[in-house]
Amino acid sequence: MMQVENTFFDLASNCRRNCLVICDRGIMDGSAYLKPEDWKKLKEKNNWNEVDLRDSRYNLVVHMVSAAIGAEDFYRLDNNSTRTEGIEIARELDKLTAQAWVGHPYYDVIDNSTDFERKVVRMIAAVCNRLGIEAGDRLSLDSKKRKFLVNKMMDDSDSFQLKINGAHGLTDEKGISVVNSYPQFQDFIVVHDYLVTPNHHMQARIRRRGQNVRWDVEKHCWDLETGNWTYTHTTRRPEINKESPELRMQISAREYRLLLVQKDVNHYTIYKKRRCFLWKNQYFQMDIYEEPCHPRCRGLIILETYTTLLDKDLELPGFLEIIKEITNDGNYSMYKLSKKDSDEVNRVPPSPRTDGVPETITDGVV
Repeated sequence: MMQVENTFFDLASNCRRNCLVICDRGIMDGSAYLKPEDWKKLKEKNNWNEVDLRDSRYNLVVHMVSAAIGAEDFYRLDNNSTRTEGIEIARELDKLTAQAWVGHPYYDVIDNSTDFERKVVRMIAAVCNRLGIEAGDRLSLDSKKRKFLVNKMMDDSDSFQLKINGAHGLTDEKGISVVNSYPQFQDFIVVHDYLVTPNHHMQARIRRRGQNVRWDVEKHCWDLETGNWTYTHTTRRPEINKESPELRMQISAREYRLLLVQKDVNHYTIYKKRRCFLWKNQYFQMDIYEEPCHPRCRGLIILETYTTLLDKDLELPGFLEIIKEITNDGNYSMYKLSKKDSDEVNRVPPSPRTDGVPETITDGVV
C-alpha cells in the first residue's frame, strides 16, 4: 500500500500541472485491522514513526462514517462484493479507523446526518475548503438543482462571435448591447442509454460524454467515432426510507460497449449537445436535444444549475428566452423523455448514429 502511494506521490510531484492525489485508504487505517501488538511490531520492523504516518503524510484526512452507524437501512452485503463484515463488526471497525486519525491537523468526519447525496457534497466541500477553492452554491447543503425550459438561444454565428470576440459589439433585436453573453463555454456531445433492470423499481443507464467530436456534413449528424470520450454507468436503487440512492461509476470504453448490449428497447437513445458556461458567477449547463429522438424532444432545450437561490432571486442568462421553470415537472425527466409509447416498442427504431450502436433521479425526475 505504501509502495503504491509513494509511486503516485512521485508522479504527482513531477507533474508540471496542479495535481491532487486521492487515497481511498491511508496507512493508519491498518491499525484498525490489527491487534495493537501486531501494529507495534509492523511499525518497528519498518522503522515507522506514527506521528509522521498520521500527521505528515497526508494534507487532509476525510473519514466517511460507515452506513452501519446512522444509516443502517443502507448497510447491506448483497450490493457490495468487498463488504463482508456484519453490521456490529462494521461499527467497531469504523470507530477504530476514525480513532486512528485523531490528531491529524486537518481531519474532517462526515457522518450520516444527511442523505447520501448531501454526504458526498459535504465531503467534496471539505476537500475544496482545504485546497482554498471557492465552490460557491453548488456545494452548499441548501443547494438544489433547478431546471428551466428554454425557448430560444442565439444561433451558432452569434455564439462563435462571442467565443472569439467576447460580448463587445453584440446587440439584441432591439439594438441593445448584450453583456456577459457566453463569455466562454465548453460544448460536449452526450449520449444516454437506459438499460434493462430486474424490476421497475430500479433504473440503470450508461452515458458517453465527448468533446472535439466531428460533425459529419454529409450524414448531418455527429460522428461518434471521433473526439475524446468519457463513460459513466449509473444505477438507481429501490427507494428506502423515501431515499433512492444512486451509484455512479466511471467505466472504460470496453465496459460501455458490453453494457450497451443490455439497452432497454422501451427507451430511445438520448442525444444531446451540452453547453457549459459561467454567467454572473453562476455555473450553468444547457442540454440541447438532437435527432434521432421522440417527437416530444425535438427542439427541446433545458437549462439547469445548482443554487441556494429560490424563485426570482436567481438571475438567469439574459441572452436566453426562458419559458418556465420545470424543476419539479416529472414530464421533463430524462427517463420519461426517452420512454417510448406503447405502440412504438415494436416499431423499427430511429436510425442509429455513426458509431453503429446505436442526474440524480428522484420519482422519475433527473
